[in-house]
Amino acid sequence: MPALPPRRILSIWLAELAMDRWRMLYNPPPLGEVAAPQGADGGGSAASPPPTCLRQATSPKEGGSESPLVLIADSAHGPRITAANLAGYAAGAQAGMMLADARALCPQVATAPADPAGDLLFLEQLALWAQRWGPWSALDPPDGLVVDVTGVAHLYGGEAALLEDARRRLAARGLAARLAIAPTAGAAWALAHFGDGAAIMQAVDSLDHLPVAALRLDPATLLVLRRLGLKRIGELSGVARDALARRFRTIRAPAANPLIRLDQLCGRVPEPLLPVVAAEVPLVQRRLLEPIRHRSLLDRVVDDLCADMARLLESKAVGARRLELGLWKVDGEVVVRALEMAMASRDPAHIARLFAHRLDNIDAGFGIELARLRAPWTEPLALSQRDLEAAAEAHGTSLPACIDRLTARLGQGAVRRPLPRASHLPERAQVWGEPLSGAPSTSVDGLRHRPTPPPGHPEHTIPLGGRVGEWAGAASSREAGKERPLKLLDRAEPIAVLYASPDGLPRRFRWRGEVHEITRAEGPERIAPEWWRERGTVRLRDYYRIEDGQGRRYWIYRAGLPDDGRGGVPEWFLQGLCG
Repeated sequence: MPALPPRRILSIWLAELAMDRWRMLYNPPPLGEVAAPQGADGGGSAASPPPTCLRQATSPKEGGSESPLVLIADSAHGPRITAANLAGYAAGAQAGMMLADARALCPQVATAPADPAGDLLFLEQLALWAQRWGPWSALDPPDGLVVDVTGVAHLYGGEAALLEDARRRLAARGLAARLAIAPTAGAAWALAHFGDGAAIMQAVDSLDHLPVAALRLDPATLLVLRRLGLKRIGELSGVARDALARRFRTIRAPAANPLIRLDQLCGRVPEPLLPVVAAEVPLVQRRLLEPIRHRSLLDRVVDDLCADMARLLESKAVGARRLELGLWKVDGEVVVRALEMAMASRDPAHIARLFAHRLDNIDAGFGIELARLRAPWTEPLALSQRDLEAAAEAHGTSLPACIDRLTARLGQGAVRRPLPRASHLPERAQVWGEPLSGAPSTSVDGLRHRPTPPPGHPEHTIPLGGRVGEWAGAASSREAGKERPLKLLDRAEPIAVLYASPDGLPRRFRWRGEVHEITRAEGPERIAPEWWRERGTVRLRDYYRIEDGQGRRYWIYRAGLPDDGRGGVPEWFLQGLCG
């Protein structure tokens, strides 16, 4: 039996993955090298152009350099930098630095939101694409890949040629990469991060000259090793293994145990890797003997595709949430129509009815010769008895089907419903979500308690203008904390207070050019800033329900208190209409 070839692992480190992907979204590479998910037409969609300041930051100027740009993510203490371009690093920005500190060093730095979830999805797609160099690939998050190239190098003319091919293809996609090939994944990772960028290690080579950080240890373990005076991998061999074993005997995590990482580096301990496997997307297509130009023939083809897709989905016990229909014209143009459904479905009649609204503006030109239907988003859908479904449909259209029809007519995103969100602030107390989706966060019933009235402002109904008596139908102090106006403005509008009573309540104010005399007021209801989300300069709010002389009721609030140290004179805003 012939001996098996020694194992060879390719490590790809995309050191600037987040920034490179951001550039790709707004400056796509040539069509043949676009790193986008395959759609019904075999390609991806281009991103919308970035703002002017970001275009200036990513477009080379006359001197061939970029303006400083950083990617930021929200944290408990404010925006934090996750990545930066070369100009940003040169200006002093660093990953992990607070944005305020970076602006102190470089006030003109431009910012863009980071997208770690999108980066991970892109890395998964890139892992499938990288299987051109080996039978399987695995993720090395957050910015790396591992590819098994055992027995593959001769197809490219050697391992050096394989590395050059990988470097060239990644550069064509706009990705800066450092590559290495070694017998183990740990050794390949070490060379990719601390080697010359295109290193090839044989079984007899040594990595003793590399720093201990090449062992993929966490910061706490690296700090312990540095305090022990161990800075190179070779220095670990000078320490008795029993001494290190006693020091780390209770630690089982590989990232916190240098002995485990050292054994994985040398191949004495296997390192399990989870290969990335492409999910099979349900797809059906029809190649036509003769190109079709008439709408009736196209509808018949779409009906046949929907029936084929329904049978395919039923065999997999899934239903489609998103469908993409691709139509290839004789002249080479591809027309794509996509739709999303409120719930998973594989009803061919329902799907064909939804696509009928999307085909009205299609120009067949010289004819359509190929039609393809794919379902990139599916969900499990158990088999059901058709007689029961038919009986249910006989009583009327189901809610998911109604939502799908409205979406097909009004457009994607036109049908939404408000969902509660855990926040005291009125403008954040709800969020628009999918029509049939669940709440995005925990219930806010426990959060909407009655805040404690501020000192000196006991909750009461204040008669103004000589009119005495409480507001008719006013709720108790506990229930009043949950009352909200019938209509909430999209954005609170400032009002000009013309005259205020001694206790601070406005008695006359101007809003939208009209002067209002306040006759009754109820409150205050104090809402403090959300310190875990807001900056320290955000001021608290005192809300009042007021009524003017014509019986119109408003919901106003005062932002801040006098001498609160967070700004000047308190400002008044109108946020809702009560009736």
